[in-house]
Amino acid sequence: MQLSETAPKFKSLGISIVAVTYDDQVDAKKFHSRNNLGFPIVKDEDSSLIKALGILNTGPEPGDGAYGIPYPGTFLVDNQGIIRGKFAEQDYRNRPDNNLILNAAAKLTPSKPGE
Repeated sequence: MQLSETAPKFKSLGISIVAVTYDDQVDAKKFHSRNNLGFPIVKDEDSSLIKALGILNTGPEPGDGAYGIPYPGTFLVDNQGIIRGKFAEQDYRNRPDNNLILNAAAKLTPSKPGE
């Protein structure tokens, strides 16, 4: 997973990564273990957070097994909980580029003295 590979770069900027999934807890744990993510996954089975973030894929009808699936996205959230950047795609096969996100995150992160 590209995000796992760039996680140390995010960490060096003081940024924590959290994934959100609509999958049940058992499936989320299996995915987490299988991919050795190195960051937590938050369960959003009823898709309330996904809806609030505006990334709900409305293509599948309610009752369809794929209903509730989010568009792939990355959000930069500051320590006050304010979203400062949103990178989302409408096709699950396309993922936001992590270098683009890293550059945006670097601009939001105050530099340390001497840098």
